[in-house]
Parts: sequence; C-alpha cells; structure tokens
Amino acid sequence: MVNSTTASVSSNEKDSLQTLHMEHLALVVIMCRLAEFFSIFTFAIASALVFPQVFFPNYEPVMGMIMSFAVFSLAFIARFFSRFVFRQIDSRIGRGTKITVAMFIFGGSTMFIGFLPGYAEIGIVAPILLAVFRTLQGFGIGGSWDGLPIIMMQNAAKNKESWYAMIPQIAGPAGFFISAAIFFVLTNFLTAEEFISWGWRFPFFIVLSFQVVALFARLRLIDTPEYENTANQNELRGSSVVGVIRHHWKQVILGAYMPLASYALFHLVTIFPLGYVLLYHEFTIPNILLIQMAGSAIAVVTCMLSGILADKFGRRRFLIVVISLVGLLSFNITNLIHSVWIFLLLGFTLVGFAFGQSSSTLPHRFQQKYRFTGVALTNDLAWLFGAAFAPIVALSLTHWFGIKFAGYYLLSGVIATLIALFIVERSSSSGEVS
Repeated sequence: MVNSTTASVSSNEKDSLQTLHMEHLALVVIMCRLAEFFSIFTFAIASALVFPQVFFPNYEPVMGMIMSFAVFSLAFIARFFSRFVFRQIDSRIGRGTKITVAMFIFGGSTMFIGFLPGYAEIGIVAPILLAVFRTLQGFGIGGSWDGLPIIMMQNAAKNKESWYAMIPQIAGPAGFFISAAIFFVLTNFLTAEEFISWGWRFPFFIVLSFQVVALFARLRLIDTPEYENTANQNELRGSSVVGVIRHHWKQVILGAYMPLASYALFHLVTIFPLGYVLLYHEFTIPNILLIQMAGSAIAVVTCMLSGILADKFGRRRFLIVVISLVGLLSFNITNLIHSVWIFLLLGFTLVGFAFGQSSSTLPHRFQQKYRFTGVALTNDLAWLFGAAFAPIVALSLTHWFGIKFAGYYLLSGVIATLIALFIVERSSSSGEVS
C-alpha cells in the first residue's frame, strides 16, 4: 500500500515537473517565433506601403507594387536553398552555432534594409540591394529552423498534441499585430512625406532588440530537457534532402499542400489588402491597419481555440471543415470593394483556425530518421507554393481580370489542400500513414 502511494506521488510529481517544463518551453517558443514573424511582417507591410514609392518610383503604381511583391517572394525561395548550407554547419559545428549565424544573418539583413537609400539617391542599385537583403532574410529564416513544432508535439500529453502544436503558430498573428500597430502609429501621426522619407525605417531598427532576445531564448531552448529528450530520440537530427525525398516523396508532396490554403489566406488578409487599398480604394491606410489589428487579435483567439477543437474532434477532420470555410470565403473577396472590414475580419478569424493547426499533421508522417529534415522541407515548400507569390498573383489577377479572380486563386489553394487532406485521411484509415 505504501509502495503504491509512493509510486502515485512520484508519478504526480513527474507530471507536475513535465507541465512546468512545457509551460516554460511554450514561453520560449512564442518569444522566438514572435521575433521571426514581427520581422517578416515588417518587411511585408513595407512592401505594400513604402517600397513601390521608395525603390520602384520609375514604374507606374501597379507595376511598382508588383515589383515590390516580387522582391517579397525572394525570401521564400532562399529559405528553401538555405537548408543545404546550414545542414553542414549543424552537423560539423553544432546547432547553437548554426542558430547564432542564422539569426545574425536574418536580423542584420532586416535592420540594414532600414538604412538603404532609395532609388532617388542611388538609382537602380537601391532595388538591387533591397533584393539582396531580402534574399539574406530568407536565408537566415531557413537556417534558424529548430523543429519547434516537433518539440512541442513530442513532449505533449497524448490528448494535448494539437494544443501544443498550436503554440508556435500563435506568434504569426501576434507578430503581425505588433508590426501593424507600429505602422498604424507612423502613418496616423506622420505626414505622408515624413513617413516615406524616414518614418518607415523605424520598425526595421526595432527588429534588432527582438532578435537579440530571440537569440538568447533559442540558445536557452537547446539546454531544456524537452529539447534534449527529442534530440536524443533522433527526431532533431538533420538528414539528407535526397534521402527524405527518396523514402518520403509522397509525404513531402502531401505535406506541402496541406498547409497551402492557410498560408495563402494569411497573406491575402495581411499584405494584399494593403496594396489593393493603396491602388484602388479611397479607404485610408491607418483605418485598414486598424481593422487588420482587430482581425489579428481575433486570429490569436481562434488560433488558441484551434488547439482545443482539433484535440477534441481530430486534427485532419477539423482542418477539412475549416479549409472548406476558407473556400466559401474566397467568394467573399469582392467585399474588399465596398466593405473591407467584412472580408478582413472573417479572413483573420479563419486564419487563426487554419494556421493554428497548419503544421500539426506533419511530424508524425515521417520516420524518426527523416523527421527533422522532412518537416522543414515540407514547411518550406508549403510557404513557397502557398504564400510566397500570393500577393503578386492576387494583385496581378485583380489588375487584369478583376478582384473576383483573386478569390478564385485562393479557391484553387483550398481545393489543393482539401485533396491532400482527404488523401491523408484515407491513408490513415487504411494504416498507410501514421
């Protein structure tokens, strides 16, 4: 009887210790991802509000915006290729060094963008330098990948996997909120001339403080018991990309398409509306930023709810319902013409639900040997296919064919994601995919 009680107490103490570790880990994860998404969306918002005038004034307004969005997409391409370089650093020098180098590249390139002179000062060199630093941004983002979703899910209780998989994702809408709030203050209290002349540079300087905190948080993360436990189980060891494709080509393809619609929607409610309103609408920029801030706050809440609902009803079934609703929303994109707030608030609501679980189905679909690289590869491809070109494609379709074709573009992503989810659901039922 005494032994049984002792065992029970020890078990409870172990559970309490594990919970304490997970709570601490969650805070570190959010801190790291928040710095990343803040930097990403600072560039994204500037791509719509600033860069067409500062770096592409020699083009007419629509083409200048398209050129700016083209530069925006470069980071997602570089992110994919960075894996090959940083894998060597990881295996030869260590993960701490890899993360430090990557964060310095990411943070430094973001900050230097704030110092760049415009086209009026140095001509064609200005947009070239912007493209170079944007590419370095993506290179740093790819190198700083540390398998956070794997860590959270690996150390979560069986009925809490979706909740902990959501935690890294919550930084997405939160990071956008912070960046949009800063630009709201700048555009609301500065004149248009002051904002374009020097005001837009301020958010890029703030990045440095975020990145320093994130760097120490990431280095601290490596020393946590949860991280060591996952690494020791061979789930955080880089493997050959060729090997991943050879053994898990089906999982890579499906994994790249499962989050595609949520990533595309994220950029169609954040970046695209800013460019659209600036070009075609009389709605003021501070007002649309205020609506987007309200929407991103809602997205934070729905992101948390996604963890609860997905644990209760199942991740894939939950995502099928949410992505289907995104499909219905794609027909509502014409509201950007008359009722901007309707599309944006509905869109952000669904972003929270979808984005919160966009990566939760990936880790369990790869063998341990290939899990770290497999998840990173599929995540990069999903961002590349779903988000990298979403603003430029949506704006081009709107300019040449009308805004409803931007909705059809989102619908095509929804269809691709649903097909992937249905294939995975059927494969799981037959035991083909774990």
